[in-house]
Amino acid sequence: MLSTLKIRHFRCFAEYEAEFAPDLNLIVGPNAHGKTSLLEAASILLRLESPRAQRLAEAIQHDRRGFVVDGRFGERHIQFYFSAERKKLALDSVEQKNAREHLKMARIMYFAMSDIDIVRGSAEARRRFIDFVAAQRDPAYRRLVRDYDRALRSRNALLKRPVLRWAEIDAFDSTLLAAGSAIAQARAALVEDLQPHANSAHHAIGAGEPLHIAYAPGAGSDFAAALHAARAEDARLRQTTVGPHRDDLYFEVAGRHSRFASEGQQRTLVLALKLGGARLLQAHFGSPPLLLLDDIFGELDLKRRTALLAALPAGSQKLITLTHLDWTPAGTASRIQRLGDA
Repeated sequence: MLSTLKIRHFRCFAEYEAEFAPDLNLIVGPNAHGKTSLLEAASILLRLESPRAQRLAEAIQHDRRGFVVDGRFGERHIQFYFSAERKKLALDSVEQKNAREHLKMARIMYFAMSDIDIVRGSAEARRRFIDFVAAQRDPAYRRLVRDYDRALRSRNALLKRPVLRWAEIDAFDSTLLAAGSAIAQARAALVEDLQPHANSAHHAIGAGEPLHIAYAPGAGSDFAAALHAARAEDARLRQTTVGPHRDDLYFEVAGRHSRFASEGQQRTLVLALKLGGARLLQAHFGSPPLLLLDDIFGELDLKRRTALLAALPAGSQKLITLTHLDWTPAGTASRIQRLGDA
């Protein structure tokens, strides 16, 4: 479990320290007082990425050069410093040359109202969700995505030149194909494994309709053939038009595409996806992930709040932000953190 969290020059906090209990932790306070920032800091400490921002630099407090997140997870002491100039990660006061050992320690699942973008937003939001789960299940996945992105950027840069030299462009295809095919295979396997967990979670939180998830590869079933066939289109648009960077997920509720679902159905769907991801990680590793739930209960009626709390993986540590405590069952909170005037 995450027992302590210390932050410095992070978002609105010059400095803050929190202690957490093994089960349920409630972080209570008015809006704009840093509740979400504490969950973000926990995510960065354990997974080195933010659920809110693509760039960690956005979390640096205004007019400061960098931030520090520090904490204890299980028996390990983790320290992470980030600035535009340098990054430093240390485990038990020993600086790490890479993040491989660190990223094997903890799994997390983050829930927020903005998760609705997974259903309503662009394919990028759906790819980001599936990548976040995949990288936790298989540490090698993160390297595949990095290799693919690097080759894709290089190939696209060459495609934007006034004169196209296909010999130079094709030099990146072997890396693009190797990493991209492995990514597509991992995503397809993950969606298949996620399906039963998400569907059971969908029922557990009060939805009577079946939920179906489909993976749509951005290069069809044969990436190499699709890449070769797309040369003319790539030349016309000056970018790589097929590959895992064009992958998507499709959701059906009761046999109908999720775009036709009501807002309540869509919100239940994304909760089921996140719960399904948490259950998948629990089944794979034999222990539940840390759950970070950012003010999602305010949009749910009492019945769905109760159902969601009951559906969270047993034995999981939970950090839940909320603006008030008036709906929580008596005796459920192991520890309460209060921010602002709460």
